[in-house]
Amino acid sequence: MDTNLYSIGAYFHDRHPDLVESVVDEAQAFERAGLEAYARDGGLDPETAFQTLVTGLAVRYYRAVNG
Repeated sequence: MDTNLYSIGAYFHDRHPDLVESVVDEAQAFERAGLEAYARDGGLDPETAFQTLVTGLAVRYYRAVNG
């Protein structure tokens, strides 16, 4: 899982540098509120919310490993 998470984070970080802060912030909001509640309150599909959460976690992991 670590290498997959790292790869996802690296890919997103390289391909979408302008969205990195936004996806990390949104993933942190999911963590605080709970995925289902945040998705419901924001009118998001739970699957889309989950994908954003995983991407945010992957980017944070990538950053942690690379400093």
